[in-house]
Amino acid sequence: QVQLRESGGGLVPAGGSLSLSCAASALTISTYVMGWFRQAPGKEREFVAAISWGGGSTRYASSAEGRFTISRDNAKNTVFLQMNSLKPEDTAVYYCAAGQPDYSTFDRSSMYYYWGQGTQVTVSS
Repeated sequence: QVQLRESGGGLVPAGGSLSLSCAASALTISTYVMGWFRQAPGKEREFVAAISWGGGSTRYASSAEGRFTISRDNAKNTVFLQMNSLKPEDTAVYYCAAGQPDYSTFDRSSMYYYWGQGTQVTVSS
C-alpha cells in the first residue's frame, strides 16, 4: 500500500522556520514529480511547491517564492520543504503529493495521484 508520511509540522512564531519531510513507502518517488500543497481552515487546498523527478527543476507559488525551498533525496525516497520567514498566513495543514503533471499543470492538485495525511503548521503572530 502506497504511503506518503509527512512530519516536521508544529507551532512556530512568526519569522521562524520549519522543515517538513515526506517519506514514501511502496512508491519509488524517483519516477514522480513531488509536490507540497496546503489547506487553511475554510479555504481550498492550494499549491505550494513542486520538484521534478531528478530535482533539477522546481516551481513555487508566489506566496512561497524566496522563503520556501523544496528538495528531494531519491535514494531515501524522501522529499523536503524548508520554510523560512514564516508568517501567520502560512498556517495550514501541509500535504505531500506524488504525481506526473507536466510543465503547465504542476500546480494542479488533480494531477497528483498519491497524497499524505498532512501535517499541521501553525505560525503565531
